[in-house]
Amino acid sequence: MTGSPRPMPGTPPPEPGVGVTVRDTLHDRVGVVMGHEGPYLQLRPLSGGREWDADASRVQLLTPAELLSARVAEANARSRKDNR
Repeated sequence: MTGSPRPMPGTPPPEPGVGVTVRDTLHDRVGVVMGHEGPYLQLRPLSGGREWDADASRVQLLTPAELLSARVAEANARSRKDNR
């Protein structure tokens, strides 16, 4: 059998590393991991801005399709803001 070893049942998944894009399920926001502090991750919006703390147990890694969708939404929001 090849591939990465699977964690033991009941073991929390590893925290995402700096630079990984995740969804904060508590606040329903997408952000990039900027750091770790205790049980929290510091996340920054894709378009930059103020960081917020997210409970590491309440974040989900994005699939490639979700990441693309989030980036397109950010680009669309930026273009609407620039046209005003």
